[in-house]
Amino acid sequence: MGFRRSLVRIQSPRLFYEEMRKGYVLGLDFGTDSVRALIVDPANGEEVGTAVEDYPRWKDGLYSDPKIDQFRQHPSDYIEAMIKVVKGVFLRDASKKKDIGSKIIGIGIDTTGSTIAAVDKKGTPLALKPQFKENPNGMFIIWKDHTAKEEASCINEKAKSWKIDYTRYSGGIYSSEWFFSKILHTLKTDKNVRKSVYSWVEHCDWITGLLAGNTDPARMMRSRCAAGHKAMWSKNWDGLPSQEFLNHVDPLLKGLRTHLYQNTYTSDRKVGNLTREWASKLGLPFRGGSCWRLRCPYGSGGSRHQTQGAL
Repeated sequence: MGFRRSLVRIQSPRLFYEEMRKGYVLGLDFGTDSVRALIVDPANGEEVGTAVEDYPRWKDGLYSDPKIDQFRQHPSDYIEAMIKVVKGVFLRDASKKKDIGSKIIGIGIDTTGSTIAAVDKKGTPLALKPQFKENPNGMFIIWKDHTAKEEASCINEKAKSWKIDYTRYSGGIYSSEWFFSKILHTLKTDKNVRKSVYSWVEHCDWITGLLAGNTDPARMMRSRCAAGHKAMWSKNWDGLPSQEFLNHVDPLLKGLRTHLYQNTYTSDRKVGNLTREWASKLGLPFRGGSCWRLRCPYGSGGSRHQTQGAL
């Protein structure tokens, strides 16, 4: 299961259709093994270009151990593969269209989920810091990692005996693949991560924030799709499960809620603009706020998308 986000929103329907007639949209799908790029003419749905780039470290089998259901991906895999695939798609089929790179009006991004990472106060995944660069617990714990089975069982047991069943909108059973299970397992098994982590992010929120220049955990716009059944977020109980409940699950979760988030956002909300730095890295024109925009993720069972200009 994945999440979708978009990095741009055109406020006026008239301007939206005018841009559709003049430009193209770029889609990036961060899957389990690779990131795929697709360029589409939004006016008629024509596929203009495609490209695929494997995650180099993941391809080499690094940081994972199937014997214990451990599956981790280095954030550098996402960054490096994204840069290569975007540049690659313009060098392949898209090159048949003259100056197509300058005509990209939006970027859609999706990721797998729940795929989470421990981050510092700036929203930097710990694995991007020298002391954690080879520590799997500082990397993204991908959707199919099942090392947190014991923690998931604990959450389910505590939820059924609590005054509010926070698993109500998660099918009544919380999974080892999801947000709090993975957080608790990591905190229990790695004291160095426990000492250094400030917050936790979903891949879909982090990659959007990275491209938009906002990875601050306190300000990063969080996907309602990801936060829903994965993190048990609901308006019915004021967002995430209460700190009181988290304390009841395990004392290691004490104070966690204040380092996470209160609000979540749907796909009709603007997230931000593609930064000059990332426009340069991806080989796209920097357009400031006029065209490159970000929208929050949506969809419950597909992918996490970002649109820039849409991103």
